[in-house]
Amino acid sequence: MRLVLAPGASGNATSLQPHLDGLRERGIDATAIDIPKGKAERAVGAYRERAGEGADVVIGGHSYGGRVASLLAAEPDVELAGLVLLSYPLHRPGTPEWEPRTRHWPAIRCPVLCLSGESDPFTRIDLLRQAMTERLPSASLVSYPRVGHGLRAVLDDALDEVMSFMAALPHR
Repeated sequence: MRLVLAPGASGNATSLQPHLDGLRERGIDATAIDIPKGKAERAVGAYRERAGEGADVVIGGHSYGGRVASLLAAEPDVELAGLVLLSYPLHRPGTPEWEPRTRHWPAIRCPVLCLSGESDPFTRIDLLRQAMTERLPSASLVSYPRVGHGLRAVLDDALDEVMSFMAALPHR
């Protein structure tokens, strides 16, 4: 099984190197891809082309990269083993309107792991819990107190969570 991650809007594939190194140390075949910046919906095709799909592929990303991955996972003709959302950008800072960025969530058919800091200005954790309860009820959420938009401060634990999530997925 392999994991493909995309970076946030201000990053690139190289900025995910610490994640890749840690995942590979845990025995996970992990790669990072660059995707076009801008409107997330316009980047879905490029993500699909660069990541591939199938019963042995887990996709995800940090922030914007995770949002694009979630849009791809919601496509009706896409088969994936799982989805990993790192610091999902639920809303703009100061604007806790989460519905537009989660409308597609009910269409996601693969297992989902969401990792988020509880002090993330892009994701009020209470709203994330509500959104997941309403739109992704079988997804798993791991949150980190005093962590903002990014998981570097808790990267080892976060990568252990990803490893456990992937190990629990059905292997085909």
